[in-house]
Amino acid sequence: MNKRQFLQKSFYGLAGFGLLGGLYSWQIEPFWVEFVKQKMPIKNLPKHLIGKTLMQISDIHIGKRFDYNYVIKSFEKAKQYRPDFVVYTGDFITTHNDKVQYDDLEKVLKNCVKGQLGTVGILGNHDYGKNFAQQEDGDKITKMAIGSGISILRNEQLDFEGLNFIGFDDYWGPNFQPEKVMNDYNKLKANIVLCHNPDVCDLDVWNDYQGWILSGHTHGGQVKPPFLDAPVVPVKNKKYTSGKFDLTNNRTLYINRALGHLWQIRFNVRPEITIFELEMG
Repeated sequence: MNKRQFLQKSFYGLAGFGLLGGLYSWQIEPFWVEFVKQKMPIKNLPKHLIGKTLMQISDIHIGKRFDYNYVIKSFEKAKQYRPDFVVYTGDFITTHNDKVQYDDLEKVLKNCVKGQLGTVGILGNHDYGKNFAQQEDGDKITKMAIGSGISILRNEQLDFEGLNFIGFDDYWGPNFQPEKVMNDYNKLKANIVLCHNPDVCDLDVWNDYQGWILSGHTHGGQVKPPFLDAPVVPVKNKKYTSGKFDLTNNRTLYINRALGHLWQIRFNVRPEITIFELEMG
């Protein structure tokens, strides 16, 4: 083989590899959901909840950028785990061309996963529509979720069977007021905070809270070169990508990689549904 033939074959090989990689990132990985299992030790957990499961679903992003039937199929797989609690950590929709796809979201929510003991959720920035500032969109999505059996917390708390969920409204939205709930939460309860945007972990709003914080928002960057950090994550604190983080004051942050996508492309960042096993902290 002469030099010209070698270069020609190398070019075709690289082009083929690039084509296959692009096809994988577009048509395979965005729909290859991973069920991630994680232990969750909780302070003050009632004995009858030891061994129960909590499922986190985040960022389903119903819109026109991918086929929402993928989310419904993922929900059907998730139901097979029969979770005791289910939490949705924001971004039920994606605002596309300034329009919210309410009809599609309604179809998806009819098939949502619900916990045997409790189902709760919070809103994300996209749930507030154009510029993340449309109160009417947040209100309507809240109403739709509640109608489907998901209790939406907007700077509120709700107890299910001795497990207390504290839900923040979105950091970028018009109703971010965590002090409304953090000023009077009971430190002696088994508490879990739901907070869509993990950047809130670095704010002075926690009132000596010690425990788990469940977030989404980042999608893990959706594209992550091997052995490198994801180049684009929508947070100020760039270490907040995905997975578990031990924070100050005995707080533990978990960032879900999202079930849906802003754009139908993923590489080395599979979509995720997380299943936590509760244990005494």
